[in-house]
Amino acid sequence: MKNKPEELAADSSVYKTLLESTRAIPWKIDWKTMKFAYIGPQIEALLGWTPQSWQSVEDWATRMHPDDQGWVVDFCVAQSKSGIDHEADYRALHKDGHYVWIRDVVHVSRDENGEVEALIGFMFDISERKKTEEKVVALQKKLEEYSFQDGLTGVANRRMFDSFMDEAWHSALRNHQPLSVLLLDIDNFKQYNDLHGHLQGDECLKRIAKVLMGAATRSKDFVARFGGEEFVIVLPETNPAAALKVAERCHQHLLREQIAHGNNSASQLVTLSIGVGTITPARNDSLNDFLELVDQRLYEAKHQGRNRIVAA
Repeated sequence: MKNKPEELAADSSVYKTLLESTRAIPWKIDWKTMKFAYIGPQIEALLGWTPQSWQSVEDWATRMHPDDQGWVVDFCVAQSKSGIDHEADYRALHKDGHYVWIRDVVHVSRDENGEVEALIGFMFDISERKKTEEKVVALQKKLEEYSFQDGLTGVANRRMFDSFMDEAWHSALRNHQPLSVLLLDIDNFKQYNDLHGHLQGDECLKRIAKVLMGAATRSKDFVARFGGEEFVIVLPETNPAAALKVAERCHQHLLREQIAHGNNSASQLVTLSIGVGTITPARNDSLNDFLELVDQRLYEAKHQGRNRIVAA
């Protein structure tokens, strides 16, 4: 029969074999010396560093992404001092220079007096999980972009316009700056669709959206599809004269496009009617009233025969 020490040695060997056959990497740090008492041989396959090279917590800390190092070390030290089990996700440095996402799960071991004696834990490779999370975040960002983007033309949609316009209005109010808005409508677009078909009508909308983006070129300028064949351009910090120039540029750029209509009372080409308004908002002014005024000017442009600009 085996004596007690032999049984313990055999059990220890079994446990060690089990630990070293898992994908999780076991480790132990002596709290007083801050040196590794043990780290599993799997660490070399994961990070390229031999187990023998992991001497102290300095090796652990320096083999960490600079953006993670500060907060991870501070967090783990604070939790360990308080005797609290914890875990942390961070990027560990591979010997060849790239980084691997690691989750460190830490148990704080205490002696019979309740003092911290050792830190015992497992490192897990969570690279694939992080890649999946990054893909999900990217997808969510893309979906958010789509939720504010007109699916056909690629410019902002009505939802985004409402949000942007509200912010532009309050910014103009705070800073006592002029704010200009252009409402644009494609003349006789129903007749265009009837003559050329809806697929060609979609192409026409795309081309006009591109024309408008080319006419409002400042980074602060904003172009959106307002609905159907209507578009809107918001021009922050823009006085009436400058807004009129943008409207004229819309007409000029569209003329250069030479989009044939075939059934337009205003022209043989596709044209735009444009209503223009400028305001330096005061506290008693209403955004809705201002947009209604610009819409009335668009209606007036159509009433006067289309293919024209009404700014006052």
